[in-house]
Amino acid sequence: MTDFADSLVQAAEPDWTNATTHRFTVELADDVLADEVWRNYLIQDYAFVETLTSLVGYAVGKAPTMVEKTTFAGFLSVLTGAEDAFFKRAFAAAGVAGADWAGAADSDVTAAFKDLFADAWKGSYADVLAVFLPVEWVYLTWATAQADKKPRVAYDEWIVLHNVPEFREFVMFMKGELNRVSATLNEVEKARVSELFSRACELEVAFFDSVYAQS
Repeated sequence: MTDFADSLVQAAEPDWTNATTHRFTVELADDVLADEVWRNYLIQDYAFVETLTSLVGYAVGKAPTMVEKTTFAGFLSVLTGAEDAFFKRAFAAAGVAGADWAGAADSDVTAAFKDLFADAWKGSYADVLAVFLPVEWVYLTWATAQADKKPRVAYDEWIVLHNVPEFREFVMFMKGELNRVSATLNEVEKARVSELFSRACELEVAFFDSVYAQS
């Protein structure tokens, strides 16, 4: 039987499939991604992760018990630790100067993501999950599909970061939380959650598209 989170994926089509099978993810795994596209992606994704870190903080605050709060806090340490270190190495390897990524201007899509997150912050725990789950679940899905590929070191590390058991467990934790909380939502609240989830998937596609448009 389809659970609530899976029904949100279905409602988000075709954006879900377009995000999880995007040209960017395939070219990255096949090691044919243009260098300029990769640089564009790194700069804008780093700006996005900065805002995502704030969203995790809101999730910690809105989570119902210390168990959930601790899980989100653990992911926050990944974003500010291993993932931040990845970006610094990737910038250096790609020849992106600090002046180009430190305080870089947001693209229109990055700005739209920030607006979406701000909308979720004003809402409930379910609202935060509705935008947090899809942006991580999309990455788990495409990285799992490309896990057998062996591109250059930076590309491979980015795939592995989104396919390790710990990341999968975290995404499935959020999925389980959204399914659990959905039982307490009325139809209006469920519709808002679905709208937020679908908008996040739409923006994931637009984000991948945008790094080509900048080149």
